[in-house]
Amino acid sequence: MSKKKHRLTRYKMYKDIEKNLRKPMSGKILAISSPEGFSEMIDLKNSEIIETSFPEVDCQDLPFEDNSFDYVISDQVLEHITMPEQAIKEALRVLKPHGIAIHTTCFMNYYHPSPIDYFRFSPDALKYLHHGYSRIIIGGWGNRLAIAICMLGDRFRAIPIPNHKYSLRNFIASYNETRYPISTWSIAEK
Repeated sequence: MSKKKHRLTRYKMYKDIEKNLRKPMSGKILAISSPEGFSEMIDLKNSEIIETSFPEVDCQDLPFEDNSFDYVISDQVLEHITMPEQAIKEALRVLKPHGIAIHTTCFMNYYHPSPIDYFRFSPDALKYLHHGYSRIIIGGWGNRLAIAICMLGDRFRAIPIPNHKYSLRNFIASYNETRYPISTWSIAEK
């Protein structure tokens, strides 16, 4: 699989999630939105990926049996639903014992209805929402320069980030000021 170049606001998020996973994801995976950003983290030969999309499948009331999945991924969904705590509880319900839920979302982001835009999540909010899980890793990324670049428009937010660390784009996408999170995420074990 070729190395995917992530955009500015998601580069560090996906790198940190990959670093914190104990191994590549495998088994039965529920992807609530496209799993594309996680493609480098999934063992495709040993996985069954069930792709769903909100609002066609309501992640606040999942149509799956308890203890059905090894992983549940929701990528940039929580800010678009009315009951994010319920969605996180539903992910917990459908996970097998020791299964992993990964939720990515935003904190500092422009209004982006898809179909509606309701919430923003600080790392503390994500920690609170995952109180039913046995182990939680919370992350956030952002910096003042990246915020300024993002304000220039989508064309600048979507610039590809090369993986080599001597690139200015890589530096901007990797440098983190914890007081200015643009993207936030959680990795939580049942």
